[in-house]
Amino acid sequence: MTTTLMIQGTSSDAGKSTVVTAICRWLYRKNYAVVPFKPQNMALNSAVTIDGGEIGRAQAVQAQACKLQAHTDMNPVLLKPNSNTGAQVIIHGHALSNMEAQDYHHYKTTAMSAVLESHQRLSQQYQTIIVEGAGSPAEINLRDRDIANMGFAEAVDCPVILVADIDRGGVFAQLVGTLDLLSKSEQDRVKGFIINRFRGDISLLTSGLEWLEQKTGKPVLGVLPYLQDFHLEAEDAIDSRQVCEPNAFKIIVPITPRISNHTDFDPLRLHPQIDLQFISLDQTIPDADLIILPGSKNVIADLKSLIDNGWQQAINKHLRYGGKVIGLCGGYQMLGQEIHDPLGIESTTTQIDGLKLLNINTTLEPSKQLRNVKGILHIDNAHVEGYEIHSGVTVGTALNKPVCQLDGQDEGAISDDDQILGSYVHGIFEHSEACAALLKWAGLAEFKPIDYHALREKDIERLADMIDEHIDTDTLAELLDLPEHSS
Repeated sequence: MTTTLMIQGTSSDAGKSTVVTAICRWLYRKNYAVVPFKPQNMALNSAVTIDGGEIGRAQAVQAQACKLQAHTDMNPVLLKPNSNTGAQVIIHGHALSNMEAQDYHHYKTTAMSAVLESHQRLSQQYQTIIVEGAGSPAEINLRDRDIANMGFAEAVDCPVILVADIDRGGVFAQLVGTLDLLSKSEQDRVKGFIINRFRGDISLLTSGLEWLEQKTGKPVLGVLPYLQDFHLEAEDAIDSRQVCEPNAFKIIVPITPRISNHTDFDPLRLHPQIDLQFISLDQTIPDADLIILPGSKNVIADLKSLIDNGWQQAINKHLRYGGKVIGLCGGYQMLGQEIHDPLGIESTTTQIDGLKLLNINTTLEPSKQLRNVKGILHIDNAHVEGYEIHSGVTVGTALNKPVCQLDGQDEGAISDDDQILGSYVHGIFEHSEACAALLKWAGLAEFKPIDYHALREKDIERLADMIDEHIDTDTLAELLDLPEHSS
């Protein structure tokens, strides 16, 4: 029999992704066949799966925690916002259509069928399914037709652990308030609490924990510490933490309204030789050695925002002074002459002039390119791996000087003056060879490579250690119905 356990949170960024990742690796280390699952995810950071689909980035990391390749059944519904009220709806890894919020609300009944279908398939393959909720189960306006939190938990009849972030403050109000806003059957489904990101003297928290257990009748399964120098790829929020050396190589990345896959920059942000700064559009644009234009879920609107906020002039000045520019995915499209969206794939605006830095034109088409890639950079013949997620088809003479060769095909473009580079490859900085070659091209000659994958693996192991050290694993094992658990 497969056991399903759901981790819900009192808010977004309470630590659901972290706890799911931790439990997944803890179970893997105990030789259980475990798989992550998120019924519905709203995020602009995504990954390409082994079956050629697209899921939230957090579920791909959780798959790594289980030593599995990412699959679309791990996140059957993905919403990628492309406006303040609408999103691209992705079902089982493939884009269905763009929907406004009200339209999607009515579609949820159909989406639930896809969710339950994926859960059923996973139930036939794995011993345990660790489910991540979305946002909070106490969002009253979203309770009707809910598929992301208690609606799913009730449908599959699984227990729930509620996670709250003490670092935000008000942790007891978070937990008691959330529980109070649930129905009686949903309250009964909550089997305990986990308090996340605690720092300080745990003895000072003890009286509060005792009060919480007495008040709710629910156990506190553990208090997880605030982990210093910890990195887990963000589901959506931009993580700007870094520790860099004096006089580090300076890279700036604009935060556009629909920035996507900003996890591309984690290997740079975490490197001590690099001072990577995410720059809001209302900030003064600082000088830099390298400007990188990120991916976008609404490339025309984001390009207009950049131009309206002075980035076109800043980039041109940067180039005049000998700086380098890289565009990734949507940022690559922005470097060209024109971008066309005749079918309204992302925007109601059908055409916009690009930054006119590369001789390319891009047209957005309904079919999305989704593939994992590997090959050789034409810079230093460095090995490169990554993934492509884009609707654009790009043509032009700039493609005659490609960035790399992927699976036998040329990809990307480098300007004739060697100052501008564009590519569709996400994750291009994750492998040390490619990262070193690209940064050497950008002007950092003495680059000391770091193993980004080993860094990520080390922090996943830290999470599993945290379960052993700070969680009541006997109660956790009972909830998971583990037949041979040993602490």
